[in-house]
Amino acid sequence: MKKCLKGPLQGIRILDLTQVMSGPIATMLLADQGAEVIKVELPCGESMRRFGKDNHGVSDTFLSSNRGKRSLSINLKTQKGLEIVKQLAKTSDVFIQNFRPGTIERLGLGENTVRNLKPDIIYVSINGVGESGPYAKLRTYDPVIQALSGMTDIQKDRQSNQPHMVRIVIADKITALTSAQAISTALFCRERNGMGQHVKIAMLDAMVAFLWPEGMSSLSYVGEERDPSVGQLGLDLVYKTADRFITAGAVTDAEWVGLCRALNRTDLIEDDRFCSPGDRTRNVRARREITSKEIRTWPSAALLERLRAHDVPCAPVLTRSELLEDPQILHNKLLVIHDDPLLGLVRQPRPAAQFDQTPVTPTNTAPVLGADNNTLLSELGYGAAEIANFTTNGIIREVS
Repeated sequence: MKKCLKGPLQGIRILDLTQVMSGPIATMLLADQGAEVIKVELPCGESMRRFGKDNHGVSDTFLSSNRGKRSLSINLKTQKGLEIVKQLAKTSDVFIQNFRPGTIERLGLGENTVRNLKPDIIYVSINGVGESGPYAKLRTYDPVIQALSGMTDIQKDRQSNQPHMVRIVIADKITALTSAQAISTALFCRERNGMGQHVKIAMLDAMVAFLWPEGMSSLSYVGEERDPSVGQLGLDLVYKTADRFITAGAVTDAEWVGLCRALNRTDLIEDDRFCSPGDRTRNVRARREITSKEIRTWPSAALLERLRAHDVPCAPVLTRSELLEDPQILHNKLLVIHDDPLLGLVRQPRPAAQFDQTPVTPTNTAPVLGADNNTLLSELGYGAAEIANFTTNGIIREVS
């Protein structure tokens, strides 16, 4: 079998009208897998271009959500700008947008309009909480979804019971993963039966579905609901050693025995409070106090070596900067450095999924605003004079 060097989604064209994180990361993942993604932005550029360190109009935040895409900067509020996007829709397999409900219809690019242009297109709508309901018209960002989905309750402090946010835009990213998977499935369905469809994804729906296994599974049996925080598997297993923080966990009986031996506390093996997983769960606070006190006396390197020797799951708690030199990450060749002629040396993670028959060689940079205006318009049949006129009349942005 001949290998495809551009990835398993080679030949798929995605017209991307999304912004911020949920949509852009979804389409970036598909670009990583070989899809051609055309990012449509207003002449001022989307807001993420202005978050983080700027480099020729490509901030590090924008770069890490939009690598591998082509950029069209166009004024959708003009008739000609709208016409150009509609022409691109006719040539696309996927149309994706994440405006607030009702906005895309006012722009003149609602699902019915786009489907009339391309009947088998996969039309994707991402929003915060759904297209209708008590919160649908409200402005929604990641913290709102964390609060509504139960994520902040899961993260609450065990002593004070104060809820906490996850310090990344996790709802956006979970929605991105959900969207990328759904788009791939819709394309697969179309490949089988030729049918396009409208895929609707609410961030709130994606987060609750993601959190339910383990995080909320005790609410599954109607009439027999239990407090989800009791017996939660995702325990806070960060411990302070003599010189740094580590994680170590003992779930099975064998791992608990190994932990006790590594800490030179074999007396705990026969302690009635900790004899079984159930006992250790019921007495989690006492167990935590004892293990924390013991671990605090050990240098991390020596303790990690002992824990690993006793087959106890453990690791140093790395800072984000330490990731760059971690031996496993280096061994995996996870972080790739690309020498871009405009942006310089750029580091990005390679795609996590590796395909042996359709390997991907991703472009590790994101486009400057409007970088592909002339090329895309030429592909649609516009001549140089017409393109220059579009620039003069503010229909497209002149690339600086």
